[in-house]
Amino acid sequence: MPISAMSHITGGGLPGNVNRTLSETVDAKINRKSWTVPPIFKFLQKHGNVDEAEMLRVFNMGVGYIMIVRPHFADSIQNQLEKAGETVFKLGTLTKGTGKVHLK
Repeated sequence: MPISAMSHITGGGLPGNVNRTLSETVDAKINRKSWTVPPIFKFLQKHGNVDEAEMLRVFNMGVGYIMIVRPHFADSIQNQLEKAGETVFKLGTLTKGTGKVHLK
């Protein structure tokens, strides 16, 4: 199966939702520069005086849904989603670990 997991990113942000898709032997390494944070989140952060770590814990920061897919299917799935009008970001990779999400 090309899709291993999916998650709607709601309250809890990426760390609080992606971790529910991971087994105890896998970590997710997410590159925070792999997508553009929409201006509304920068506005909220600035005018609400909220630090970045808290923003990442509370908001989805513009990533509303994630799919964990096998690498050799990634380009095909991305093409299909983009043809359907979706914006797709390759956020990161999975590595051996302990079920944690790392945002770097």
